[in-house]
Amino acid sequence: MQILLVDDEAELTVPLSRVLAREGYGIDVAHDGDEGLNLAMQHSYDLLILDWMLPGYSGLEICRQIRQEGDRTPVLFLTAKDTIDDRVAGLDAGADDYLVKPFELRELLARVRALLRRPPTLEPATVSLRLRVDDLELDEENQLALRGDRSIELSEKETQLLGYFMRHPNQLLTHLQIYDTVWRDTDKPSSNALAAQIRLLRRKIELDTTSPLIHTVYGKGYRFGRSAD
Repeated sequence: MQILLVDDEAELTVPLSRVLAREGYGIDVAHDGDEGLNLAMQHSYDLLILDWMLPGYSGLEICRQIRQEGDRTPVLFLTAKDTIDDRVAGLDAGADDYLVKPFELRELLARVRALLRRPPTLEPATVSLRLRVDDLELDEENQLALRGDRSIELSEKETQLLGYFMRHPNQLLTHLQIYDTVWRDTDKPSSNALAAQIRLLRRKIELDTTSPLIHTVYGKGYRFGRSAD
């Protein structure tokens, strides 16, 4: 079993990598997010152990990036962030487990064993690239939405935004969550720019004869689904 450990604290990575090696695991170590992301994308691992706060890409960004590439490798976060919002953000990004620093090594080893015991998920090639919510279907690969008998061409950003909504139906998605996911690799737009993008998307997927799917939660963000209630 091969594990990638990404953490910038040598006082943690050195003893932890030794303990994991003694347990029979192969260990690769990266000390910043850029190196960690490159290793995760270039090699096949059985488990990723990611610190949340890193130089360069954060652990959260690494997790989001590999998930968007279809990589289902289990991810365990090690972090000092321990609020409910932090835990939710980590899990929403695609993490499988979450361990708050400081922690006992025996607990970490137990969680590693539990994650490695999980049955493998479907390979990316067998996973459908289409999303469906209510009567709306999204073909992300071809940037095409289907609703009723209409075929709707989308821009790349509209596809990313709609895909994020459709992966989280009936959930309140805050402005910050949308910025961090849809604009993660570019400068964050203004709130007016986001509102304009939402208007363009609504015009394409919502007509007078169809039920609205994108609902504004004033002062907070948006909720996607048949009803805002």
